[in-house]
Formats: sequence, C-alpha cells, structure tokens
Amino acid sequence: MSAIPHNIPLDVLTTLRNLDPMLWINPDYASAFAENIPDRQEILTAQHRIARSAALLTQLFPELTASQGIIESHLIDLSVFKQQWVESQLNSNYDLSQQSWLLKADHALPIAGSVKARGGFHEVIAIAEQIALQHQLIAPHDDLIQLASAPAKKIFSEYSIAVGSTGNLGLSIGIMAAALGFKAIVHMSVEAKEWKKQRLRSRGVEVVEHTGDYAAAVEAGRQEALANPKCHFVDDEQSLLLFLGYAACAAHLAEQLAQAQHVVDAEHPLFVYIPCGVGGAPGGICFGLKAIFAEHVHCFFAEPVASPCMLVQLAAATDQAVSVYDIGLNNQTEADGLAVGLASSLVSPIMRSQLSGVFTVADDRLYENLYQLHQAEQIQLEPSAAAALHGPMLINSSPAAQAYLDSHQINIKHATHVIWSTGGSLVPAEEMQKFQARGLQICSRK
Repeated sequence: MSAIPHNIPLDVLTTLRNLDPMLWINPDYASAFAENIPDRQEILTAQHRIARSAALLTQLFPELTASQGIIESHLIDLSVFKQQWVESQLNSNYDLSQQSWLLKADHALPIAGSVKARGGFHEVIAIAEQIALQHQLIAPHDDLIQLASAPAKKIFSEYSIAVGSTGNLGLSIGIMAAALGFKAIVHMSVEAKEWKKQRLRSRGVEVVEHTGDYAAAVEAGRQEALANPKCHFVDDEQSLLLFLGYAACAAHLAEQLAQAQHVVDAEHPLFVYIPCGVGGAPGGICFGLKAIFAEHVHCFFAEPVASPCMLVQLAAATDQAVSVYDIGLNNQTEADGLAVGLASSLVSPIMRSQLSGVFTVADDRLYENLYQLHQAEQIQLEPSAAAALHGPMLINSSPAAQAYLDSHQINIKHATHVIWSTGGSLVPAEEMQKFQARGLQICSRK
C-alpha cells in the first residue's frame, strides 16, 4: 500500500476499497475559494470566442447549417423516468410531483457526439486563432471564418495538435484539428474502443496506441509533444482552455432553464449531476454554473466504484496528488471514459470549495440505469454517460443526502434536477444493442 499521506476517513476508505457505492458529501463545500482559480471574465472570453466561431464551424461542418454553427444540446424532460423510479420504490411515499428531472443531452452533440466537443473544439480553435494572429491572418476579435481559408490551412499544416485520450476527447480534438488542417495525433491506450480509433483514422487522424492506462497515454503524448516546438499538446489534466470551453456552456443551460420556466433560487434549488473522469468537463461546467447561480446550484460528480479519482483526491484533503491506485483500487471499469486514476491538478483544488459531493456507481448500475432510461424515454446512452442517472434518486432517498440538505437548509420540494449525459450518439448500433441487452439481463435478476 502506498505511503502517500492522506486524511481520508477510515469509514470512507473502507467503503472505497470494498467497491461499495456511496454518496460522499464534500466537507469543504462552500469554504473559502481556492487560490489561483480562473478569473470569471475568462468564461466570457471563451463564450465570445465560441460565438465568433459559428460561421467557421458551419463552413467546416455542413451538418451545422441548420443551427447556424452553434454546437448545443437540448434539455429533455424525464417525467416518465422519474415516475417509473417512484413507482419502483416499495413502501415509499415519495411525492416528487413538483420536482423536475431533466437531461442535458450532450450525448447528442453534433460532430463529436459528446461533452468533449465543448472543451475540445474551444481549445483547438483558440490555438488556431493564436497562430493566425501571429501570422497576421486575422486581427483580434475578428470573426474566425478566416481560419478555414487556404492560407490558414497552409500554415496550420506545419503544426501538430496532440492529445492523450480514452476516446471522446480524442474524437473532438482529432476531428477539429484535422478539419482545420493541422496534423492531428491522438495517443490512446490499446484497450480503448476500436470503433473510436477507426472513426479517428477515417478523419485523417493519426492514432498512436500505448500499453497502460489513460495516464500512460497522456504522459506519452505529453513527452512526444515537448520534443516538437510546433506541436501543441492538449493536456486534459491541466488545460485551462478546455476548462473554460466547458464553463462557457453554463450560460446556455441558464437560458434553457429560463425559457422552460424553471426558476433557480432559494426556494427552487438546482441540482446537477455530471459523470467525472479526470475532471475537466464536469469541473468546468460546475465552475460556470456557480458563476451564474452561486449557492442555489448544487453539483455532484458521478464516478465508477473502481475509478473515483476526484472523490479520492478531495477526501484526501491534501495538495499532494493521491490516485485510486494509492488506496488499493485497480481503475478497471466498463465506463471507459471515466477510467481515470488521478484527478486533474488544475480542477481538483477549484472543486474543493465548489463541489457538493461525489457518488460512486457500480458497473451493473450503469447498465441498469441506461436500460431503464431507454425503456422510459427511448434515449440511448453509453455506460460512461449513464453514470449520472442515479443522482436524483440518491438526493431524494439517501440519508447522506438528507444530512446535506439539512445542514444547508435546502428544501427540494420544488427542485430542478439536471442530469448531464456526456456521450453515446456515435456509438455503433451493435454496441448499443449489447449495452441494452446487458441492462435487461441485470434488471431481470432483480
């Protein structure tokens, strides 16, 4: 066992090591903000960059013509899913009639098919803009459609953009970088899904496979990029540009909630549940939402029982990095997009005061929930994206959740629950059928 010092309470450590699902409440939530967090003005800069990219994206990807270059997802009502859960609770008297359960459908984001399109596209465009400015192809604050011009592509062809990824981030970075004319390189574990590798290669992306896990692929990509001054490495563990790309989407969710007449205030709290891998996407989303809704939004991350890297890092209450391996876990999960052993060193200090908690989910629960969602709402998700589906159930039924609600004087009678579905629409149909078959098998045993 590792000698790395940590302060994880014994009961929490025992639960984690036993791979027992749990809801961990962050004891440092709402404490003083961490030092060196991003300036919230930087979120507005990212939003502005994304807005200036609309014409560019329409030109690169004709499928965005109808949305005028806007990459956004729908907010879907889950009333049937909610009601079926209530009906499944024997001897209960839950009255959730005034609660709203909603799905933020990032699994259906165009082009890259996952939440990673938000941060990934933003970072690649930001790097392309920087290079174009250096070569005087554009002026500051210009519309960015010139990034698709022949002179720009000629310049970009001299540069590489690389990333280490389990799949979805690699898809977003690879697709965007290749479309702009960069040499795109994605470093992946040999265990990553073969269909994701093939989809990247079909877009002209170089896929480099590595033995070892996600962290090994990231480190290999980082070292290779360091040796090439014209290679930009998208570092999922430490990238501020990725983080801000994710944070920028909070404003659109706020607009969607307002349009659907979902008020967010002390009497109508907002609960948001997001699957967590290394933490960049969920951390950015949480940061963006906190900037808008402050104490009225409560964010919870969902992690596999074998890979709860953010929970481990935050519960350890230390500035030193602590991985899931350090406490005896093996980081083996069916949720390949969440199979991360060590949380982001950029994001975890920020989440120490902003994140309400983390819940862990067994692999069987992933399949059970994705099957139940499909039966109720005809929506299909991949296992990683299904991790957050259990969130509203826990907040309405868990003693740990009730203690959190009591300590912060939160009444959830009129709460709005938003489940972030982070990926799945690009999964091949035969793979989706396997997910559903396994979910049916698990549900049939109960």
